[in-house]
Amino acid sequence: MKRILWFRRDLRAEDNPLLSLGGEVLPIFIFDTHILGGLARDDRRVSFIFQAVLKLKEALRQKGLDLKVCLGDPVEIFAHLETLGFDEAAASGDYDAYAGQRDIRVSHILHFRYLHDTYIFEPNEILKEDKTPYLVFTPFYNKAKAHFSKQHLSAYTFAEDQRLFGASYEGVTVFKEQQQACLPLAIESLGFSENMPKVESPQIKLEQLKKTLSFYQHDRDDMHKEATSHLSCDLRFGTVSVRTVLRFLAEQKKQGVQTEPFFRQLVFRDFYAYLLYHFPYLEKENYKYRFKGIEDEVKYDLFCKGMTGVPLIDAGVRELLGTGLMHNRVRMVCASFFTKDLLLPWQWGEAFFAKHLLDYDAASNVLSWQWSAGTGIDPQPYFRIFNPYMQSKKFDKEARYIKKWVPELAFAEAKRLHDEAFLHTHGIKGYPKPIVCHKEASQKALEYFKGRLN
Repeated sequence: MKRILWFRRDLRAEDNPLLSLGGEVLPIFIFDTHILGGLARDDRRVSFIFQAVLKLKEALRQKGLDLKVCLGDPVEIFAHLETLGFDEAAASGDYDAYAGQRDIRVSHILHFRYLHDTYIFEPNEILKEDKTPYLVFTPFYNKAKAHFSKQHLSAYTFAEDQRLFGASYEGVTVFKEQQQACLPLAIESLGFSENMPKVESPQIKLEQLKKTLSFYQHDRDDMHKEATSHLSCDLRFGTVSVRTVLRFLAEQKKQGVQTEPFFRQLVFRDFYAYLLYHFPYLEKENYKYRFKGIEDEVKYDLFCKGMTGVPLIDAGVRELLGTGLMHNRVRMVCASFFTKDLLLPWQWGEAFFAKHLLDYDAASNVLSWQWSAGTGIDPQPYFRIFNPYMQSKKFDKEARYIKKWVPELAFAEAKRLHDEAFLHTHGIKGYPKPIVCHKEASQKALEYFKGRLN
């Protein structure tokens, strides 16, 4: 058997189903020009992925293999590779719309073998009795928890009979209009500049999680505490396998640590991917209601600059712009403010997050925005609206998070930054007054939604 091992969201050499396949293999990673074309030249994700690819290449070389790094259209690349006599291409499944269409086109060129890797459960593994997908998380979670077994923890072992197709692979092979060129193995060869975010290895993050896991449920929403795992980027790009994280949780559970809240969040991640798999139209369209939002470029621009005059919202956006990350609780509050207080289209907010989030995952981002807008697969009606001032008072009482990301407010009294009345009358130099009144804006949102029920 001669097969192509197409690495995508599984950038690691350990516990990888691709590397459990024997025979003559060609491991490849493709920097897809259809995806890269819409990114800024200093996009952090490209730097993160490029560094992960370099580490993967070195790890494969230590196993007697190598990684061929390509730049171009995957369909064109596979059309070329098919002429070299490969029997099949193997890759882990990817659920977003573009990936699905791309994989179908590749499968028309070469036999395509899907492997399950990115999530705990396969897309059709957790279904209702009538074999239809769950639409509500709690029953999905209960079924998933009952179905979960040791098999879901099992690590994949490296196939000892694997041998590399061809010699070692140097540089970046660029495919363009049926022409090939070899460029140095550098991010500049992709047309990007280095902008590597400061991130710890997943192993270090798991060690740190040991110290905070006991407090995860209680502290995860506090904006100034380091209670979250910071593993979202690693799970997104597969620099750690979800099974490794599950085995970590199993070991902690044996030691008496409460792991259920963290496990629940991993299953929630599965649930969103599961929904996008079964309802792919959700990537662009509402599941319910005719709510489209009101296009307002001025409000959108102020939100994207972190200049709305609402401290928690501006802090979250500035954290995103500065680091590519945003605290999960803040993401929910920002999305609620965007879709309810500002009445902007959720698709605009989703695209803004997609542009800047280092851990961007289509399923998690799209379904979260639909949840916040009240238009998605969720039993809660449209009238769920977060009050950004109450949220900051509850989860950032001393305004540490706000002051970290909005330095104009560094010397303001913390309680004032949760007080909307004060913020509408303040004279803080360089910081704007709120662009909307929350009470009035939320009432307007409710009226707007009521007029668009279907």
